[in-house]
Amino acid sequence: MFEKSRRALGFEKNTQFVERVLFLSFPTALVFIILAAFNMVDPMLAVISLAAVVTFNIVLLFPLTFELQQIKKYVAKLAKGEIDDNDLLALSEDEAKELVEVINNMHHFWAQKTDLLEAQTISDTAVLDSLPDPIMVIDRAGNILGANLSARTSFGEKITDKNIDQVFQSNNFIRAVSKVLNKESASENLIFYVGEPIDQKLYAHIKQLPWLSKGRAVAVISVYDLTKSMKIEKMQSDFVANASHELRTPLSVISGFVETLQTTARDDPEAQKQFLQIIADQTEYMSNLIENLLSLSKIELGQDEHPQDEVNVLPIVSDVAKSLTLKAKARHMKIHVVKAKNIDTVKGDAQQIRQIVQNLTDNAIKYGLPETEITIRTENVDKIPSSKTLKILPGKAVAISVNNKGPKIGAEKLARLTERFYRLQEHKDQNIRGTGLGLAIAKHIIIRHQGNITVNSNGYNGTTFTIYLPVFNRED
Repeated sequence: MFEKSRRALGFEKNTQFVERVLFLSFPTALVFIILAAFNMVDPMLAVISLAAVVTFNIVLLFPLTFELQQIKKYVAKLAKGEIDDNDLLALSEDEAKELVEVINNMHHFWAQKTDLLEAQTISDTAVLDSLPDPIMVIDRAGNILGANLSARTSFGEKITDKNIDQVFQSNNFIRAVSKVLNKESASENLIFYVGEPIDQKLYAHIKQLPWLSKGRAVAVISVYDLTKSMKIEKMQSDFVANASHELRTPLSVISGFVETLQTTARDDPEAQKQFLQIIADQTEYMSNLIENLLSLSKIELGQDEHPQDEVNVLPIVSDVAKSLTLKAKARHMKIHVVKAKNIDTVKGDAQQIRQIVQNLTDNAIKYGLPETEITIRTENVDKIPSSKTLKILPGKAVAISVNNKGPKIGAEKLARLTERFYRLQEHKDQNIRGTGLGLAIAKHIIIRHQGNITVNSNGYNGTTFTIYLPVFNRED
């Protein structure tokens, strides 16, 4: 019965309510016992009076004890976050009211602090995630506690489940981190190399966090990838070396003929006319060479930025064929365009696609046999042919092939056609002018588009260059 009453009233066990009532009633009971013992009070009256006192104490203590139980439950729910502003506790006793008011004020204060801290954390996380370089925070054991978006992208989403020595396989780097963690150094800077996920040259700055920082974090690591900078530096040095090498010959020719015009051919109009034509040809060659070198360097610099535009290749092929018709006629050649039905659009850069198609068609005219036909064919294919050296996109593609009826090119020479400044000896012997950069430019355009370029040459069908460009997917 008492258990049911306790549950009905909402009392918890071990509330010490009975002990409190008895404790408050004990002095009165002791007085009545003494008075009854000396016959100063009728025993029955003493019992009745004691019962009245006990009842009074129960009535007095019950509301306070009940509300203390409510406060206890309320605080427990607050601690678990199960109370919102609409569920605040309302009590009747003044002392309990004041206590609950203090608790509610404290709850509001810490709720505001929590919201402010959460907003600051979100803001700080957004700022860190917007930084282009990887940043990681580590504890005293070298475990990664936090990493920004760049770090998670570069080294894996689960980077925070790892120790720093599991991410970077570099003894020099690990030693530098250990020096900072062991407080042998306030900060360390070093350049190191890693082989995974790709070969990279990295610069790292490791620094102790200030003593006033709280939590387990003791150091922060920022990493900068020097790989791209090295590639750019190499491209620049290659550009200077190639340009100086290739320009030396035409400049020496021009210098020699200018000196001749100033001396022995000063009064020879026929020689002057001949020499000036040679100088003009060499100047045009240097102009084309410089233009191609600049174009190649520009394409290489943007090689990692893959184009995302939707491009229709059919108008490009038609325009290229029309623009080179006169040049083909000069060699008694015809350009024949073959288009399959329902050609897909491709993901690419329209200007660069035009450049590569025009380059291949111009080469077909230049190196094909006179009085033959050049065929430009456009068709859809199920996939891009695989390559050992190029990274290609999976899925459907558009193939653009350019065929001319020229002499067969041997397999060992085909493999070198896309090298910079490589030219077939036969073309040099025939005095066919060229910079040797056109196919190198084509290759780098294809790399940027994540496509492929193939070449096939035989004695009965001539030489065919085919470029493969990935189809534009609107769901990407």
